[in-house]
Amino acid sequence: MAINVNTVYTTVLSILNKEQRGYLTPDEFNKIATQVQLEIFEKFFEDYNQYLRMPKTDVEFASRVDHILQEFQVFEEIESASAQTNNVYTQPTGLHRFGSASWNKGVNSPPIEILSNRDYNEMKLSPLLQPTNNFPVAKYQKDKLTVFPSELASDKTDVTFNYIRKPKDPRWGFTVGSLGQYIYDPNPPITFTGVLKTNQDLFNTTTGGQNNLVNCSIASGSSTIPNTDITSFVQVTPTGGTGASADFTVDIDPNTGKGPLKSFTITSGGSGFNIGDQITLGDGNNSFAGSSSGVTVFTLQASNFVAVVPSEGSVDFEISDSQQNEVILEILKYAGVVIRDPSIIQAASQELAQEENNNKR
Repeated sequence: MAINVNTVYTTVLSILNKEQRGYLTPDEFNKIATQVQLEIFEKFFEDYNQYLRMPKTDVEFASRVDHILQEFQVFEEIESASAQTNNVYTQPTGLHRFGSASWNKGVNSPPIEILSNRDYNEMKLSPLLQPTNNFPVAKYQKDKLTVFPSELASDKTDVTFNYIRKPKDPRWGFTVGSLGQYIYDPNPPITFTGVLKTNQDLFNTTTGGQNNLVNCSIASGSSTIPNTDITSFVQVTPTGGTGASADFTVDIDPNTGKGPLKSFTITSGGSGFNIGDQITLGDGNNSFAGSSSGVTVFTLQASNFVAVVPSEGSVDFEISDSQQNEVILEILKYAGVVIRDPSIIQAASQELAQEENNNKR
């Protein structure tokens, strides 16, 4: 069970006896809490290594090895990799500590043996040690896994990563009351929705407008413009993005059904678009647009999206509640630095040292 961020913050404030929250602001607390959680999280692995070398007890609920393993196993992820070239795979974006990788082309998905560049070069010299689908090897460099034997680039999910991700940054969210007081907001923060503003003419707006139009090859999802004054595009596919279900209306010459383009208006905002996505209109046959290629591409900017009202929502600590005591003491230690009170630093440090000694006995 995770640690409630509000419980920790209010406890710290009570110990500091600063009910007006004058000396440890929410922003200071959030930064300290992120640092403390990461320190405790990294210490799990050091403790696990040490406990493995100590005598193990089989008493239920008292095994240190089992307990510390449970602490970081909740952050374990299994995810398929994406092939960049024939045999080069990109590691998952959330990977923090690499565990292992398996080769799905082999029988029962055998584990991939990770070799150094020197060991791999030596292995190539032996005809008996050549990698196969059932005995794969790989070099792991610069966040890329180069697997042998090499497979075609069309095989996108032949490698599965087993790894540990980092915990999410804790955050004590708040709203400001009528008296200027901080009011705890237990709701999660609102994330970027990727919805486009409607009824805005992307071609003539001052926020980007024609300066943000470029020419490039046609994107999938576009089609020939009919000979009408107002033409509607449904679910136009942007290049380099995953947005969908947006409707666009373009205004062209009603007599010729061709360019130059007069307006390019969003009538339905869709979802899943990102800044930098490119919306392509035209078929390359000069059916419209202000270029000889007949293709117009508009690159989306931040001003083209629906403004999301900032939310001061909260994020709890992801480490288990068994670490709550250490979290509070560590935050108090850093809080003493912020408010320049050496006595708080000393008291918290002594408590932490005593707790550490008890755990190592």
